[in-house]
Amino acid sequence: MFIFKSALPIYVKMRLIYATDIHGDFDKVKSLLFGTIADMYIIAGDLIDIPFYNMGTSIRYHELQSYFHGLRRKMEKEDMLIEDFVDELLECPNVSEEIQHFGTRYQQYTIRARRVMQQKYKVLKDILDIRQKSQILCLPGNYDMDLRFTSLHEHDLHLHWHQREKLRIGGYGGAAIWTAGIPERYIVNYRAGMGADEQQNEMYRFFRAVHPDVIVTHQPAYGIHDTAFYGGPVGSPSLRDYCDNNHVLLCLTGHAHNAWGVRYNSGTLFLNPSNFGEVTSATGEVSEGGFFHQIELTEKRVEKIIFRKISNGNVFDIADYYLKDGTLTQEIIDTERYTYLRNMQNFDTNTVKYSHIPEIELFNDIKRFFRMFQTPETEDRIDMLEEVVQLFKDKIKDPIAMDVMGSVNMGISYNTSDIDFVIYFRCGTECQGDFSQCERSRRAMRIISEILGTRFDFDILDCINLDLVEKSIREKNYECETTQRFVAYRSMCRSINYRFIAPVEDLLNRDILFRKELEGSVQSYLRIFTTTSPHMISFKKYESRLSALGVRLPESIRRKITQYLKEEPS
Repeated sequence: MFIFKSALPIYVKMRLIYATDIHGDFDKVKSLLFGTIADMYIIAGDLIDIPFYNMGTSIRYHELQSYFHGLRRKMEKEDMLIEDFVDELLECPNVSEEIQHFGTRYQQYTIRARRVMQQKYKVLKDILDIRQKSQILCLPGNYDMDLRFTSLHEHDLHLHWHQREKLRIGGYGGAAIWTAGIPERYIVNYRAGMGADEQQNEMYRFFRAVHPDVIVTHQPAYGIHDTAFYGGPVGSPSLRDYCDNNHVLLCLTGHAHNAWGVRYNSGTLFLNPSNFGEVTSATGEVSEGGFFHQIELTEKRVEKIIFRKISNGNVFDIADYYLKDGTLTQEIIDTERYTYLRNMQNFDTNTVKYSHIPEIELFNDIKRFFRMFQTPETEDRIDMLEEVVQLFKDKIKDPIAMDVMGSVNMGISYNTSDIDFVIYFRCGTECQGDFSQCERSRRAMRIISEILGTRFDFDILDCINLDLVEKSIREKNYECETTQRFVAYRSMCRSINYRFIAPVEDLLNRDILFRKELEGSVQSYLRIFTTTSPHMISFKKYESRLSALGVRLPESIRRKITQYLKEEPS
């Protein structure tokens, strides 16, 4: 018999999420902030991709930049910025008509590039403001402006340090590389290259003065996660030297997209999660990205690192990393996604994208809006549910997962809000889904009651046997009611411990026509469900909570709610 004595053990005192090489994929950043919960986010360079809104302009600017770069080298003035070199050329009285023409165009493009880059950082700032309860730090890469002169200046980690709990976090951005197509005048002046000794090395002197527990840089340390696509090392010897000779708990880097991984060396955990944003290589190949690390810490100890990937609104757990007796242990969770990344292949872009039935699409649009104003009470409930499923894994040895509905799903729970959720477990195919007759589901509900009953009111709305769902998917059983409910929940709800559900949904998504047919079969149920009084009252309640926060419901969202509830517009 399970006895719950007082409170759950505290597994996480601080959760840090690290994503790097965004490359202008701001929609993924928004999905990350909507789909995860952390005390701190570090969104690192390269934050943007090109300094214009279309590739044609960027190519023309690059051509002009290459022209003047060659001319600068020919005239032995490589110590000058290209922009300063062009300005100086145009002041010469005998400059040729060609140089006058190209130089004037280059100046005009440079002014436009600065304006566009500023606008892009403003867009990213507006997205980051979604998570007002979490601290968010940003680090520029070699594609970025110096963030001091952008809307992100309050989030800037370059040559700054922040204290969080007992951790000191310091950052140094940029890279020892000239990035063609980006104005040299505005980029981070990287003073930590191979030619800089300790006295001249700005990065080394900064870290020596600050003594950070967590280091964030764009360029990796020499010899660790620093192999470029062409095969050569691109790492910083001074960063490697500092980490090897000082106490550094974590060194978070990027830049070399294919040199991803977790490595433990001389007491430091080095992390490179690969590119977060979609990236097009010089050969025209597209890397889908979406990768990030979730780091769980207790004071100055790393408890666990989860290598994760966000795609199509879902967050997949790919691998877990633990330190045990000074040895790094890796446990691969999602073999397919791990193998595809290791082979530099895309996985999730191979899944056929489709639109849900209209009711589900409308609901998800509305849900995404409400989640922009997610309350701390919502996050408390999600944290508690995550602790519950962790308890089942560690203590009960019987993993479960959940799909959350109601106000927690929408992100606007209050102190008095209860929790509505569905439980997922595996109970063999002989269990036909009547959870009132299933001993395993009754035991799970009993344990959850002992845990949550001391903290929150809750309602277990359904139990889903994943073994039965998997069997029906393989057999293409359109009539399986358990699978129909699974599809409905997975289309609209918020998951807890998605790694337990993901293999079954991946299997379902291999046959999109089958999934669409199942969604269609529950469409009539959804139409009845959305017109019930409690469902209508819930949306009125959500709107009133936003109003209490000083947020007025936009007319576009109001129209979608009216359409979703099948109400007549007033």
